[in-house]
Amino acid sequence: MKVYKTKQIRNISLIGNAGSGKTTLAEAMLFEGGVIQRRGEVTSHNTVSDYTPIEQEYGNSVYSTPLYTEYNNVKVNIVDTPGMDDLAGGVVSSLNVTDLALMTINATNGVESGTAAAGRYAENTNTPLLFVFNQLDHDNSNFDTTFEQCKNTFGNKVTIVQYPIDAGPEFSTIIDVLKMKMYKYPKDGGKPEVLDIPDSEKERAEGLHNELVEMAAENEEALMELYFDKGTLTEDEMRKGMKMGMLQRDLYPVFCTCAKKDIGIARLLEFIVNIAPSPDERGIKNVVAGQEPKMDESEPPSLFVFKTAVESHVGEITHFKVMSGTIKEGLDLYNSQTENKERLSQVFASAGKNREKVDQLVAGDIGCTVKLKETRFNQTLATKEAGTKYEPIKFPASKHTVAVKAENESDDEKVGEVLSKVKYEDPTYIIEYSKELKQLLVHGMGEYHLNVLKWFFDNVHKIGVNYIQPKVPYRETITKPAQADYRHKKQSGGAGQFGEVHLIIEPYEEGSEPKTMFKFGDKEQKIAVRDVQEHPLAWGGKLIFVNSIVGGSIDARFMPAILKGIMEKMEEGPLTGSYARDIRVYIYDGKMHPVDSNEISFKLAGRNAFSTAFKNAGPKILEPIYNLEVWVPSDRMGDVMSDLQGRRAMIMGMGSERGMEKISAKVPQKEMYRYATSLSSLTGGRGVFNIGFDSYEKVPGDVQDELLKAYEAEQEEE
Repeated sequence: MKVYKTKQIRNISLIGNAGSGKTTLAEAMLFEGGVIQRRGEVTSHNTVSDYTPIEQEYGNSVYSTPLYTEYNNVKVNIVDTPGMDDLAGGVVSSLNVTDLALMTINATNGVESGTAAAGRYAENTNTPLLFVFNQLDHDNSNFDTTFEQCKNTFGNKVTIVQYPIDAGPEFSTIIDVLKMKMYKYPKDGGKPEVLDIPDSEKERAEGLHNELVEMAAENEEALMELYFDKGTLTEDEMRKGMKMGMLQRDLYPVFCTCAKKDIGIARLLEFIVNIAPSPDERGIKNVVAGQEPKMDESEPPSLFVFKTAVESHVGEITHFKVMSGTIKEGLDLYNSQTENKERLSQVFASAGKNREKVDQLVAGDIGCTVKLKETRFNQTLATKEAGTKYEPIKFPASKHTVAVKAENESDDEKVGEVLSKVKYEDPTYIIEYSKELKQLLVHGMGEYHLNVLKWFFDNVHKIGVNYIQPKVPYRETITKPAQADYRHKKQSGGAGQFGEVHLIIEPYEEGSEPKTMFKFGDKEQKIAVRDVQEHPLAWGGKLIFVNSIVGGSIDARFMPAILKGIMEKMEEGPLTGSYARDIRVYIYDGKMHPVDSNEISFKLAGRNAFSTAFKNAGPKILEPIYNLEVWVPSDRMGDVMSDLQGRRAMIMGMGSERGMEKISAKVPQKEMYRYATSLSSLTGGRGVFNIGFDSYEKVPGDVQDELLKAYEAEQEEE
């Protein structure tokens, strides 16, 4: 392969709903560029993308796959991404290193949930969009309806560059209103005849051409003046205006294809080569440390790793984008995170499982290497002198969590080893061992995402694992003051143990001051505040420890032991064993023994006095509440609202966004298990949602009673 300069490179992502034909489109683009001599089919398991066993078994993309084609002396790097929102990590990482997203739409189904979700990810990364209406040869394909849906969802920026004459099984003809030509293809696709637009289509084509000229002219004052002077623009002037509009995300061109028959692909590639931005026109990623280079081959070399993959017989493959300079075989660079040296022993251009060795890659190009020691996704390699570090990719928050347990306890260690590697291949898996819940948790983007992981346990690692519902990380607190004392006394020959602690506890609210008087029944208790310690808790909330001892009833050297005993009980609350929080404790009296008092005695006395007081202080269980945003089709709004009400949701607001109805709510975590599956069922796969932790709130009385009974039963079993 020749060495392509930055201006000769285009980087594109194929995004869109599952089933829109992204992988077939990628196949056609590689065929048109001569990278492959025969187009494969997804159903035949012989496409360049979707080559892994799981993708061939599932029949859809699971990973993002870097590819390339060559067209008119330009290298087009293509990243084919998964269409299911559960697998959005591949979409987000790809959009972070490409300069144009081809939004592929099945013209039979129109705008689907995955279309809208992919559009949001492109908006978050400020990536220009080009719409590809695919599968126009299907019986029920409808260009006009699909176009209207796109305008309703993405706005008036969606602009026709091409439209079909005969959408349906006989589809073979496209009107191009930029070229003002008609492309007529053979029945089974291939090279088209380029003809004049027939009289029957001239009026529509000229109207759309004028709309396109206006939108192109709007992007630069000089072009607008030309348009006013001449009433039109030349094709070159339109190209300039369209490129500026695309870069500013003010213009989303629409193209027509039937990727399976190779209809419209060459013209699409021609447009990408002529008008899509080159890497230096989009600019470089944000630099968070070290020198900030330009995207130029003369700059010091640096690269950003956006994907790590593992293949049998090859090992770890590191996919990167060259951000500056020139990358060559044998080059030594430094990892800006670990500060370790890495040698690029080989450099490749990647086309799925096929990798072509190259002499060098310049700024803006995408490639891969193998056998790096410690460099993973989201890391930067640069010269030691420059120390450049690029901003890491921000991935969507996880939406579904399961606890993972090996079927055989002897496999526990193997399960941990597998999971520790998984997060490098797919960073949207978040792995944690919860000390609080005593469970190994895997957070993923949805149930499908976690089923992919299960497939690997079953088929690759041959380890039986079960997914179980995770426990809920409840918290315990109190609602009123309470008083208690406890004497710990033990005598068993020799030195004994003695410690007595008198304390008061009360609810703590941020900013409140310690009290100096409490009343319990008819008895008042004065408090002398001598010392106040504020202890933020790792699990949220605070413990405020107030030393109110007067007269030396407890020596100051025993106060840390009392605090330790209380803290131990805070870690295992008296109600359900959950963490306790937001409590102020006053140690106001006690007794010592000149011989038998020691730290262990006061630790146990403090712990037990705290436990007794806690149970008398109106104890309450707190549950985690999440902010939920749901986008649903209007015809399924009622079903989704009813389901949320059944989940104890509090609806916070409703509105419309991108052609969908949006519901904002607060929902208890306990009620959100497998919500992704339920929402998909209720909306026919069209609903999507985001979720994030908000706060802890008191559970209703009936729920607390259920939790207390369950905990008691669990304790009896143990």
